[in-house]
Amino acid sequence: MMEELTEIIKDQNNLSLAIDTVWVALCAALIFFMEGGFALLEAGFVRSKNAMSIIAKVIIDVIFGGIAFFVIGFGIAYGASNGWFALDFGIMNSDLGLGLNVSNKLFWFIQLGFAIAAISIVSGALAERMKLLSYTVYVIVFCAIIYPLVANWVWNPNGWLASRGFNDFAGSAAVHAMGGFAALAAAIVLGPRIGKYRKDGTTNTIPGHNLPLAAIGGFILWFGWFGFNPGSTLGAVGNWELIGTVVVNTFLASAAGGISTMIYTFYSYGKVDITMVINGILAGLVAITAGCNVVEPLSAIIIGTVAGVLVDVAVIYVDKFKVDDPVGAVAVHGVNGFFGTLAVGLFAADGGLFFGGGSSLFLTQLIGVLTIIVFSFVVTFVLMKLIDKTLGIRVSREEEIAGIDAASFGVESYSTYE
Repeated sequence: MMEELTEIIKDQNNLSLAIDTVWVALCAALIFFMEGGFALLEAGFVRSKNAMSIIAKVIIDVIFGGIAFFVIGFGIAYGASNGWFALDFGIMNSDLGLGLNVSNKLFWFIQLGFAIAAISIVSGALAERMKLLSYTVYVIVFCAIIYPLVANWVWNPNGWLASRGFNDFAGSAAVHAMGGFAALAAAIVLGPRIGKYRKDGTTNTIPGHNLPLAAIGGFILWFGWFGFNPGSTLGAVGNWELIGTVVVNTFLASAAGGISTMIYTFYSYGKVDITMVINGILAGLVAITAGCNVVEPLSAIIIGTVAGVLVDVAVIYVDKFKVDDPVGAVAVHGVNGFFGTLAVGLFAADGGLFFGGGSSLFLTQLIGVLTIIVFSFVVTFVLMKLIDKTLGIRVSREEEIAGIDAASFGVESYSTYE
């Protein structure tokens, strides 16, 4: 009898492991596919003469960033942390102490998706003017050291923010605010594209060459987000209600972001700006990512609505400060990553300020996200300056005017040959 009971328990455990493995593998694949979304979105938002170069940057994010995160970054993020970092590079086959129901290798792969998503945020802000070699160096350092340090603080059980009760379920702060403000620092050092700002200080709009392509990229990112957020449960067994909550909140915030951007642009400019609506949807996704596990659906709609307006206002102010961000990475990811992280402290059903929880959670969220923003901005600013002094970061004036595609690859994205 005991032997039969033991076999039944063993079979049930194996079934749980199998279900969780399939769930995490599926979500990891969706997250990885988001890189296709980044590539298409960013390519559509730049001029045709630079479409291939921005796709090259996203490929560099994946291949160089992926190896860097495997060799160094994963150990820094999820090794035995002292609260700030870990130096455990042999953790792939050891117990991470996370209570996972999947293998460390599969956990590494889903975390890889977060790391390369963060660096892909930066790539868009540097479009049309940065040297590929210099960008590759930055990617390696980012995925090996910069991002893993923040992941350690937020998601390692011994990280100093995790220990304080900081809630960043799927990365509004650790992925999006970090990537967005790293993009801001990098864009400041790199400088604007030729012709972006006139001598009198006014802005010259440089439209993207293929908005349908950008829209498809936006839809792919939207689709992948349903791996990004629900996949952060890191298991399906026993999480059926949580997964449902995360999925519903993720959709509601994104839809609300699109609606509020549509209304805002119509009443501001007399017509709907579909390019901004795409960014409004993404802004809603970014903002809900931190708290999709702890807020109610109505709160998700409010968060998304605010994000959809905030992204429009942020784009205007980024331009006013003469920071050239071709894809709106700072406004979408940086500003709304910041807002979304704070929104947890306001809207969390348990502990949120608006739900009688006092200010404790809000202050924890504020301290955490400000630390991440300052860290990513300062380190990126210094690193970009160092790379500029050694390798140079800017393509030549002639290359920029001709287009990086022809200058660096000898091909054009759209052939005119018959």
